[in-house]
Amino acid sequence: MISSLPDFPWDSLAPAKERARAFSSPDAAQGEGIVDLSVGTPVDPTPQVVQEALREAADAPGYPQTWGTADLREGVAAWFARRRGVPDVDPDSVLPTLGSKELVAWLPTLLGLGSGDVVGFPTVAYPTYDVGVRIAGATPFAADATTAFGPTTSSSAPKLLWLNTPSNPTGTVLGVEHLAKVVAWARERGVVVASDECYAELDWRTEDERGESFADLPTTPSILDPRVSGGSHEGLLAVYSTSKQSNLAGYRAALVAGDPTLVGQLLEVRKHAGMIVPWPVQRALLAAVSDDDHVAAQRERYRVRREVLRPALEGFGLRVDESAAGLYLWASAQEPCRATVERLAERGILVAPGEFYGPAGREHVRVAVTASDERIAAAAARLAR
Repeated sequence: MISSLPDFPWDSLAPAKERARAFSSPDAAQGEGIVDLSVGTPVDPTPQVVQEALREAADAPGYPQTWGTADLREGVAAWFARRRGVPDVDPDSVLPTLGSKELVAWLPTLLGLGSGDVVGFPTVAYPTYDVGVRIAGATPFAADATTAFGPTTSSSAPKLLWLNTPSNPTGTVLGVEHLAKVVAWARERGVVVASDECYAELDWRTEDERGESFADLPTTPSILDPRVSGGSHEGLLAVYSTSKQSNLAGYRAALVAGDPTLVGQLLEVRKHAGMIVPWPVQRALLAAVSDDDHVAAQRERYRVRREVLRPALEGFGLRVDESAAGLYLWASAQEPCRATVERLAERGILVAPGEFYGPAGREHVRVAVTASDERIAAAAARLAR
């Protein structure tokens, strides 16, 4: 199992990172040193409302509940109703997790999958989907359409199908009609559908592009949306993280919700394995999903940075594809992605090569908008040099 895991991709960026660090600007407006737009880690302050919740829960001598407290689960259910257009989430089908990456990596194992079981995920995708399949000893299958699995039956279909909407890295959003078709296909074959929706609060489409108003649906559609699920969450799991919306990457505060039977199965295994979100982080998670103002403020910061960075990339000769939502610009110079990485590193800008996300990304780079205003401005100045 372990021998089948790929090398950690970010280690291969070390030479480009050193080159970017050595950048010396001939113009003070371009700033000094590296502008790191590769990993996409949040840089803005954790909201005070969340920090205060963490401080108030600092005295935590006892073991927390793996399931989370009733008020946390109720708060998440209320967030689904208020922000995601999902009024029917049962608080008992909510489970806090140690960040979303942990759940992505272990979900196939937690569901009991192994040798001979197929797990599907997008052809351009967060690499941890593939890693999680390999940890379980199952078979990874990259596909962008259910037809790629062929004329499947319940015995030959994948056991688990990952969706990612909005996508990391491409920013693609799957609409209600698309999601509903996938759910119908999966239910006919007994396939569990897990939808990674961590960037849902960062939708950059206009209301015309969305086909609905932000008042009707403030975020991108969820797999649990009644228009998708038909009012039943059977066979469905929605994964969400507050790292992006609330600058909580350091807290590891995330959740999964959906089919009560599946969530119950995850809970039982996690109780045995000690996969418990710390009590102070559970209180911080509740504060994060209960306060919409800080999310709106953070979204506006990212909107401004996108509007500075996107035209600068285009002026440098990169074509921005997809990128309808999320924290990244998916850009191509129609050349091998490592060549683009090198050209940008020469200007002190570090980005992620698209090949990290699968062979289909070999001519793209992923450019994060998570740097500070000053660093984003420096990158734009360097690109315009």
